[in-house]
Amino acid sequence: METMTEVGTEKRVDELSKRVDSGFAQVDKRIDDFQGETRERFNRVEGDIRELRSDTKAGFDSLQQLMIRVCAGTIGSIIAGVVVLLLSHS
Repeated sequence: METMTEVGTEKRVDELSKRVDSGFAQVDKRIDDFQGETRERFNRVEGDIRELRSDTKAGFDSLQQLMIRVCAGTIGSIIAGVVVLLLSHS
């Protein structure tokens, strides 16, 4: 049994197919753009995290140096006090 088609149906199907293909091409382009933007933003976040780690490390290094100086000064003061005390009682 043969199917009868309306005149111009093939042309409309072809046009519809082209429009669908065009729509998918636009979606693909949007997805590619989104992926590019996402990669760029993640790279910026990674850079910010590296910078934060570096700043934090520098801060802790500075704090460690300060603590060493304070402890050395305190120990030096205690030793000097003991020496003065021993010399004054001799």
